[in-house]
Amino acid sequence: MSLTNKNIREKEFHNKLQSNSKGRFENVFYKALSNAWSDFYNYLGSHAKNCEVLDYGCGIGPVIERVIQFNPKRITGIDISEVSISKAKEKFKDLNSKVELSVDNCEETKFNDNKFDLVYGLGILHHLQTSKCVKEISRILKPEGTLLFIEPLGTNPFINLYRTLTPNSRSKDEHPLVSKDFEIIKSRFNIVKLKYYGFLTLIFFPFYRSSNSIIFNFLVKFDQFLFKMKLFRFFAWSTLIIAKKN
Repeated sequence: MSLTNKNIREKEFHNKLQSNSKGRFENVFYKALSNAWSDFYNYLGSHAKNCEVLDYGCGIGPVIERVIQFNPKRITGIDISEVSISKAKEKFKDLNSKVELSVDNCEETKFNDNKFDLVYGLGILHHLQTSKCVKEISRILKPEGTLLFIEPLGTNPFINLYRTLTPNSRSKDEHPLVSKDFEIIKSRFNIVKLKYYGFLTLIFFPFYRSSNSIIFNFLVKFDQFLFKMKLFRFFAWSTLIIAKKN
């Protein structure tokens, strides 16, 4: 497995992250994206059955735990972090016939062409060189195969300021997605859906306890109304990307 200096830095960062049992402070904010996770899993639930799926940057396997319930033909998971894969293998040791896990470079995988029906990930692409990973995902997907990702956006100035002020909470090379990244995706994929999340739900996250609250559901609906206007999309935290291979 050949690695660039950037790949090595990412590997070291995520090995350290997975070795830290305390996790990151920023995790408390993720309840503001609960509706994004719901949309992500709903799509997987209706499209993963009897498919060859790849968890692209699987970490310790939190998504695999859910996807296995959707009866895919097989789940393959790869990650650059040896610590993550070791933990994931221990977690799924009784499911070897259904789950295959390995350390690999997402920008240059070991897989044959046209292998997978669906490639998915949560917050992975922004750790990679967009042109390399999009080209690689296109190569390993079957014709008309599906790309499914939730990724942070790099357009909200207030979130970008927070990122600047907390450099130790993220890897040096990560780059939340901006317009040029979507142009690269469009060069090899037909984007079926871009949905935006995390404007008001992030601003007002101290005022609700869970995604089941009346306040959260109101904020979600208000967010989706605002995101119909292009201006407000710049203030979104994250996006759901669904795309078909050209």
